[in-house]
Amino acid sequence: MGFLAKDDEWHDCLKEVSQWASGTKMRRIFVTMVAYSQVSNVKELWEKNWELLSDDIQHYQRSLLNRPELHLSPDETKELCLIELEKLFHKIGKSLVDIPGMPIPNCNTFDRANRLLAEELSYNRSSMSTEFEKNFPKLNHDQRVAYDQIMESINTNNGKCFFIEGFGGSGKTFLWKVISAKLRSEGRIVLCVATSGIAALLMDGGRTAHSRFRIPIKLNPTSTCDIYQGSDVADLHQNASLIIWDEAPMAHRNAIEALERTLRDIMRKHNKNNLTKPFGGMTVVFGGDFRQTLPIIKKGSRADIVDASLKMSYVWQYLEILKLTENLRLRQPNSSETELNDIADFSKWILQIGDGEDCSVFCEANIDIPSELMVERQGEPIIDIVREIYPHLECNYVNPEYLASRAILAPHHEMVHKLNEYVLSQIPGEEITYLSSDYVQNENGKQNIEHPEFPAELLNSLQIPGFPDHEIKLKLGVPVILLRNIDQASGLCNRTRLIIKKNGQMVH
Repeated sequence: MGFLAKDDEWHDCLKEVSQWASGTKMRRIFVTMVAYSQVSNVKELWEKNWELLSDDIQHYQRSLLNRPELHLSPDETKELCLIELEKLFHKIGKSLVDIPGMPIPNCNTFDRANRLLAEELSYNRSSMSTEFEKNFPKLNHDQRVAYDQIMESINTNNGKCFFIEGFGGSGKTFLWKVISAKLRSEGRIVLCVATSGIAALLMDGGRTAHSRFRIPIKLNPTSTCDIYQGSDVADLHQNASLIIWDEAPMAHRNAIEALERTLRDIMRKHNKNNLTKPFGGMTVVFGGDFRQTLPIIKKGSRADIVDASLKMSYVWQYLEILKLTENLRLRQPNSSETELNDIADFSKWILQIGDGEDCSVFCEANIDIPSELMVERQGEPIIDIVREIYPHLECNYVNPEYLASRAILAPHHEMVHKLNEYVLSQIPGEEITYLSSDYVQNENGKQNIEHPEFPAELLNSLQIPGFPDHEIKLKLGVPVILLRNIDQASGLCNRTRLIIKKNGQMVH
């Protein structure tokens, strides 16, 4: 509709949101716009909408200072609003200083200490200690061996590197939880990251590796992370006791090597000898299962994928391999003997598939799927599988637990669309259609509306992996998947599942 040719869309969006959202939510939306969207004139957006962004500032100050009679001047309100915006920008690793045209809050009013470091030191030590004492006795033998070796490396400053190998359900995430609680209860810093956003959400204080370590998107064998001596990010890493990287086999080896080179550089500030030590002498723990997803190489062959894996990196020689072999799901206290046997059989079957048993390395495996896992076809396949996975959908679609415990996977976009259309048709309520605004950029990065070789109709028809289609239909209560890292501290990262609570014209 041409909205993106200028900033009118962003002004209209803020006005629409102001009718129902609080000032706090307004500021979060403003930060999301500025940080992740193409706002051409941020200063104008701020000047025209600062009153909407700060409508709760005076009330908040009255409550904070216990002064019901307090009246703030426009300049004071602006200053306090900018401070709140700066706090939100810091959460996503940015600052108002980095945004051209935006005013900077007064240094006398705003504390410019290293907020990354303060955030990692803000854990309640008492609650962390209680959590550790509760979970530590639950460690099995393999987990206890891994825990002891990791803690010994940290306490003696040996700087050892480990790879914890274990299939799904073997307790890797639980081990991370225990180690993190122990160190945080002592006021020490643990940087928990994962290759994927979903795995990062399962870790206490987890972030994606690309976000935490500022790993470049375009990697090569000599890449380094965007972390420099003297920066707040470097200070955070220099004060960390441990790095935990979950789902490491999914990452390209160049990403891990980039971190290794960067840590050698920034850790030499404390000791010049760290320049020659793996990962700068810091204790680093990787975890994952090579049976699961390996690095994705676009149009890559089997050899290309293997070459990109962690095992082919020079880093692999530095890692001590520790294995978790017990399936913790078999220790569920309320499960019957029949259920435990079913879980054991299923776990064994999954491992056999992952290990490629009864199949030559160079042949395609024929996998026999047990009949109890098959959906019996009674009519239309789409209707059958939706009824099987989402029974009584019309009554339960508003239940987050019901939605979070179910999913249907499909290999092709066409099938995904058919499934989505049918499921959406079964949910009551008004259906609203949202359209994208597609255009071609010229060599200077500016919008080129008139491009005869690439009409809007062609752009709108493209279906690109990892991007939403031109048309998306939504209803209140339907689940959606977030495709961007917007606010990881609040859990808003790539692949997070969300539920639509409100549909507007400019925002939902």
